[in-house]
Amino acid sequence: MNLRGIDLNLLVVLDALLEEAHVSRAAHRLNLSQPAVSSALQRCRALFSDRLLERGRGGMTRTPLADTLRAPLRSILADVESLLDPQELPLDRIERVVRITTADDPAAQLACPLVENLTRTAPGVTVVFRPWLGQDSVVRELLDGDTDIAIAVFDREIENVEIRPLFDADYVVAMRTGHPAAAAFDLNAWLAYPHVVVSGRAEWRTPLDPHVSIMGHRRRVGLVVPSFQLVPAVLAATDLIAMLPRQSIAAHAHPEFALYPPPVAVDGFTLKVAWHSRQNLDRAVQHVTGIVRETFETASAQPTLLLEG
Repeated sequence: MNLRGIDLNLLVVLDALLEEAHVSRAAHRLNLSQPAVSSALQRCRALFSDRLLERGRGGMTRTPLADTLRAPLRSILADVESLLDPQELPLDRIERVVRITTADDPAAQLACPLVENLTRTAPGVTVVFRPWLGQDSVVRELLDGDTDIAIAVFDREIENVEIRPLFDADYVVAMRTGHPAAAAFDLNAWLAYPHVVVSGRAEWRTPLDPHVSIMGHRRRVGLVVPSFQLVPAVLAATDLIAMLPRQSIAAHAHPEFALYPPPVAVDGFTLKVAWHSRQNLDRAVQHVTGIVRETFETASAQPTLLLEG
């Protein structure tokens, strides 16, 4: 392929087209006319000998080749931009959307600190929280460039992805103050009342249940909810009990909740933050990542009062 005959601006248009999967939205994003973007799409199709975007029910969809082009194309354009414009723009002048993929509980803990910090330091940076669709999905989003930052439990290294620990989470048992089990909390008291389980997949059994079964016991699940944010209100109004990450219940629970160490051994987990290495020099992404790390470091250091049964 003769690189001298390729217009780099065509790759900029292609990046927008693959991101939006929509000619009109790509044109609006680039401040170009729709006919100009349509013409660029035709040239890209000829360049790659592929349709790239195909019409289907509900809009346009990317071809398999288009999906494979997204991440390397974005990386190439970022390198070109750094080469041509090496001067750092002050944080307070950067205008950028930074996308974060995480579950609801980390998002709830981060929202206010992020807004407060960015208002002072980088008011042109807008954070978009993307919905959590599972561990496999978040890895694909990082590699494909659909998200800038991911917060999750990464259990392996991922090529071209930077992963850093945020905090080690451990579990506590939570119930309302005055709960009947609080009078003498132990394993039997814990098993005597139904439990709340948090599951984005509506699964009522967790890795804890086989462990309890081996001990010759069985716990009763009274409610399954998709979000940690629903648990405090349920606990406050019922006799249900929940086992939750200590950092979660400390950040959101009403002060009148009673917290106890788990009556069975429960493994914790390490929550981590990740971004693609192509964004190591992206000041907006790195600034937001720094706020994320600082927020969780501060929250994790806060003491939690645990009662003894």
